[in-house]
Amino acid sequence: MIIRVGVGDIAKELEIEMPPETKIDEIKGRIESALSGEISVLWITDKDGRQVGVPASRITFVDIGTEVVPKIGFGA
Repeated sequence: MIIRVGVGDIAKELEIEMPPETKIDEIKGRIESALSGEISVLWITDKDGRQVGVPASRITFVDIGTEVVPKIGFGA
């Protein structure tokens, strides 16, 4: 699963590849908590165990996808 998060005035979104066992409802609940102001930083742990923190006040959009598409070419 891939999560894309738009942050403030940054032109490129964050793209985070999640572990296969990630539950969509759990992630959506944490995102909703961040957007409602319950938490100030949305922390997400990717498939490699790295943690990404996004200030909740700077989130502009969230896209949750269920398929990981392999990259081919110069950008891979």
